[in-house]
Amino acid sequence: MAAERVSAGAREWVGANAAYLNSPEALALLPVTPRVKALLQLALLCRYWEKAAPGDGALAQALGVVEEAGRRPDFLPLMVGDPVNARPFQLVWAALAPPGVSGEWRHGALERLTAQGYLTPGRKPPYLHLGTRFYADLAGAGHRLGSYQELYAASVLARAGGSPVEGLDVCEVTDTVFYLSDYGFGDRGLGLDRETWERAWDVVDRLTGHCVREGEWESAAKLVLAQYCLGMDPLRTPSGAAGVRMLARIQEPLGAIPGKSASRRAPATASAGEYFRWAYQATLVTALSMLIITAGRTGGLLPAGAAVPAGAAGAESVEGAR
Repeated sequence: MAAERVSAGAREWVGANAAYLNSPEALALLPVTPRVKALLQLALLCRYWEKAAPGDGALAQALGVVEEAGRRPDFLPLMVGDPVNARPFQLVWAALAPPGVSGEWRHGALERLTAQGYLTPGRKPPYLHLGTRFYADLAGAGHRLGSYQELYAASVLARAGGSPVEGLDVCEVTDTVFYLSDYGFGDRGLGLDRETWERAWDVVDRLTGHCVREGEWESAAKLVLAQYCLGMDPLRTPSGAAGVRMLARIQEPLGAIPGKSASRRAPATASAGEYFRWAYQATLVTALSMLIITAGRTGGLLPAGAAVPAGAAGAESVEGAR
């Protein structure tokens, strides 16, 4: 029940506050790259939200924000404005843009990426190859990237078995699992033999426990979902259950996770806009994680806002974030 309430509250907060990303304040204050990344993350959440809870009212709010951004004449040029992130941003948007929003741009972007050799093996680290393959497959783009099994074998997660977990990059570990399992909606076995799976599980389990002990809220939310994607029930594993309890304990009344970690939480003096920037990513990640792990459980998914106190559920903008 704690996981379902965390899920409902986080989804409500994201739905009620994501419109800030298209607001005049965000356009004026947020650097281009973080804003584009935040919108792409929202599009990713919407993809799996539609799979897990297509009738959820807060989904329509979040999806509306993505669609509005995609229709703005100034949005698509932002995809090519950052020389470091231009190609991955274009590929992710081609894969995740709502139907009817990206239009001819999508086909042109995939053609450019192919012509530039971005969808062929190159000098990218295995982790980046894996992400490129995942989004290329979602976009239906042809590519010559390695198989998922080959890319997994070269990943940090595959090579970390038995080693200390403290120095591992949580994003590399969890994204590897997410890409191989389509965030739990694909091959839950990941095509791994038993011995390989056990090594992966050991790393994810120990890393979850470490992040819980360190008060790393966003990382714990990702790792709880990674446990699910590896075929476990994170509400029953000691480390996963501890992660969910931590998220339930620190979640604020309107559903937000107030920062990435205990040491990186929104200050009490934060304005509404500042609070959004502190809370957005951790809350979105928590919404995605808890949505997926609770959607198929007996009793169904609590609607967004079910955990919000009476009188507070009507918050519709970032001014209601606190």
